[in-house]
Amino acid sequence: MRYFLEVAYDGTRFHGWQTQPNAVTVQQVLDDCLKKVFRLSIVETIGSGRTDTGVHASQQWVHVDLPQVMAAEEIQHKLNRILPPDIAIGQVFQVGPEAHTRFDAVQRTYEYRISLGRNPFLVRHAAMLSRKPDVEAMNQAAQALLELEDFTTFSKVKGDTKHYRCTISQVFWREEGNLLIFTISANRFLRGMVRLIVGTLLDVGKGKLTPAQFREIIERQDRSLASGAAPAQGLFLHRVEYPENYFQKQQMLFDQEAAAQAIMKPEQTAE
Repeated sequence: MRYFLEVAYDGTRFHGWQTQPNAVTVQQVLDDCLKKVFRLSIVETIGSGRTDTGVHASQQWVHVDLPQVMAAEEIQHKLNRILPPDIAIGQVFQVGPEAHTRFDAVQRTYEYRISLGRNPFLVRHAAMLSRKPDVEAMNQAAQALLELEDFTTFSKVKGDTKHYRCTISQVFWREEGNLLIFTISANRFLRGMVRLIVGTLLDVGKGKLTPAQFREIIERQDRSLASGAAPAQGLFLHRVEYPENYFQKQQMLFDQEAAAQAIMKPEQTAE
């Protein structure tokens, strides 16, 4: 039976989302807890996306196939009892057998947070700047992201990406007290893309680049022209969205699968 789990985490101590040898990752810790709850030797979760070392998630989605039906509230409760305090399970949905957290997602939103001045309470969750950049210039430059679609400039050299086209639907900077928050939504993101965009936009805000030069950097599709990546601790995977009424439709498919399996069990036992 397939389930979607909503996961939030503080990425400070993790080497990113994805399981890897000789490193503690969010996926590895979650999989280990699922094994304990369901008494399994193998569990394979699939995430809606990957986050790098030190990056956080307000909302990450994973799907997992489990051998038994369990109420969504019970899964949430049992996992939250044994997960470490920097990982939490939110909503849990029962879904059909073909539902996929990554391929079915239609939009992802990231936020990047900057504290203007030193703040000991934000040191793990925001980058620090001693001087306020030109927010108006950064917003002006960011409009180019809505008009272009090839973001080779903001991609990492190594990787298995087949193409560098992304459709960005919203992008803006806003101020909240002493925080600057950058929001960007798209159908997909390249690895490291948001931090490279933020780092380059900050150079616009510091007067090192003009908005016109920012656009030219994107159009030239040259990775060497991007500024350095912004620090990891300011980045949050903020929201992952699915088609309208997605979870209601998936619940119906789950119920159909559960009913079919219930009918099959007596026959299997007789054999």
